[in-house]
Amino acid sequence: MTKLLIGLFVKDHENINDDHVRWSYGMLSSLVGIASNICLFLVKFIMGLISNSIAITSDAFNNLSDCVSCIISLFGYRLASKPADKDHPFGHGRMEYVVSIIISFFIFMVGVELLKSSFGKILAPEPVAFNIVVLIIMIITVLVKVWMFTFNRYLGKKINNSAMVATSKDSLNDCVATSVAILSLIFSNYTTLPIDGIMGLFVSLFILYSGYGIVKETLDDLLGKPADSKIVGQIHDLIMADPHIIGIHDLIIHDYGPGKAIGSCHVEVNAHDSFIAVHDVVDEIEKKIQEELHIMMTLHMDPVDTDDELTNHYKQMIMDIVRSIDEHLSIHDFRIVSGPTHINLIFDCVVPFDSNLSDDKLKMLIDEKLDDQDPKLFTVITFDRNYCMD
Repeated sequence: MTKLLIGLFVKDHENINDDHVRWSYGMLSSLVGIASNICLFLVKFIMGLISNSIAITSDAFNNLSDCVSCIISLFGYRLASKPADKDHPFGHGRMEYVVSIIISFFIFMVGVELLKSSFGKILAPEPVAFNIVVLIIMIITVLVKVWMFTFNRYLGKKINNSAMVATSKDSLNDCVATSVAILSLIFSNYTTLPIDGIMGLFVSLFILYSGYGIVKETLDDLLGKPADSKIVGQIHDLIMADPHIIGIHDLIIHDYGPGKAIGSCHVEVNAHDSFIAVHDVVDEIEKKIQEELHIMMTLHMDPVDTDDELTNHYKQMIMDIVRSIDEHLSIHDFRIVSGPTHINLIFDCVVPFDSNLSDDKLKMLIDEKLDDQDPKLFTVITFDRNYCMD
């Protein structure tokens, strides 16, 4: 069913980095959501009136809020598909993250309202009228929401859209909420306890927790997460595939929305190679990364003298020292400056964010170990951080 709808309503549906295609996916998701949630609201609202169940009635308004979320998403996808302009030179892709935040707001709102209504039902319980027809219809609505969950999750993962993934999670919440309402309807036939209100209370807490999860995940995207390890590995493989490249470091990826990323990286090249030849190699690598990964990458060339035995000797010495302190430490841009009385070892040291050692403490430890081997050696260290997932 999902693939059939995609084939009917999304032209060139495999070109998921095209803004117009992404808009078509967003429009399909929103229109399906609007139509489905309006029908579910009307059905559940009527079933809630028939059974006098606060859980079912609240669940109905939950679907109505989902309908509003879909309308907001529709406008959000349209804004996100706008091309870059002078005020937004990197495009409007992050609008998808803003839409996710708005959807989470509605999830919170529904959760709070349901929490209040449930407490009211617990304090002043009212009898719930069991009806087999209501029960069957409510079970059917769960199946509809299960399909909507799989539908939006499929679309969201296919085009890497956080708003659709958030919508799919909300649909899963609805499945739980409706299932609890069904249990409330069944149990109310066997007990006078305020089951309806208690079940509604659990549903509201579940909805609030889900909203929190969506907010956290989306804020991470907006604030800037480290580049995904899979993407980092692909970039590394594309760069290191050329024999002119000795190593890479200082890789940074800036995310401006799905399909819109800008990156930079330092690549180490042999200092004795032709500058013009290596520059052409770097240009080709940048083009390949753009074509295959859709990342606008800028590569900075760092010349490395691989033939100097003294430099290689001291570099290996420093590598052994830093790894003896913490195996997750690494160095790059190593060079030496020799003088009549001492030798300066100049390098960058990459420190994990979760390291318990301060930069000053690390330098002290490195200097102490280095002094044990040769007192005439001194370090000049620039401490870096890794901006990619391990």
